[in-house]
Amino acid sequence: MPELEVPGATLHYQVAGQGPLLLTISGANGSFEIWQSLTQFLKDSFTVVSYDRRGFSRSLLSGAQDYEHRLDRDADDAAALIKHFSPDQPVTVLGSSSGAIVTLRLLQRHSDIIKVAVAHEPPAAQFNPDYPEIKKSIESIYDTYRRSGVPPAAEEFCDFTMLGEERAGFQRAFDPRSGPYVFSNVNYWFEREFRYPFTEFTPEMFEPHKSKLLPVNAQETNKKAFHFRANENLTKALGLPLPLFTGGHIGYASHPEQFSKDFLAALKEKQSA
Repeated sequence: MPELEVPGATLHYQVAGQGPLLLTISGANGSFEIWQSLTQFLKDSFTVVSYDRRGFSRSLLSGAQDYEHRLDRDADDAAALIKHFSPDQPVTVLGSSSGAIVTLRLLQRHSDIIKVAVAHEPPAAQFNPDYPEIKKSIESIYDTYRRSGVPPAAEEFCDFTMLGEERAGFQRAFDPRSGPYVFSNVNYWFEREFRYPFTEFTPEMFEPHKSKLLPVNAQETNKKAFHFRANENLTKALGLPLPLFTGGHIGYASHPEQFSKDFLAALKEKQSA
């Protein structure tokens, strides 16, 4: 089983394809499987490395965790994988949802090893002017989880994030019958990651890195959803374009072929700018 030892954890990963390195960073489910369909359409252009983030699925915790700085550890894990597979060349990173929050922190902490950081709909609430209201809603969902369990909290989460046609898919992702790691992954996400949207990001923090930053949104995401508006506000402040990729919040899984075309086109545009 391919693994990389990092401080306090063992990262399980998968490698496919050939070419320059592309590291994918998963969101809430934490597992690499969600990238497998997209990988089939990118493996002729990249060596695609996908992994289970620490504490999720097969990436076991092996020591004490610094949960006060968990996002930093997440970013450092991604950096360790990059240095393992591409020690001499900066790489492209694609993170989605909370994985895009990890991507943003990775860009802050390890900019030297990043060629392009693609942040697909990060739920970075502090980019939005109504952050206090967003925070209150997220805290309310967490309280529901602690008081009544995953199913009602998952319903509130789907309502709050304004999911449309993707709602059924998200509900399956919360259902422990859908996979051997789902129960533990969902509870770990609620306990250790659900507050990632509270990360203290400001657009000004990314001004020094904007030549490497490529925020992207999804065509089918509700334009009022806070994770859609986060990238809108970030790109407006930095004077960056905001490409819209095929599908919704998990368009890379639901529409992998067209998403791959959107991804390659956006990268080409970014690198020629």
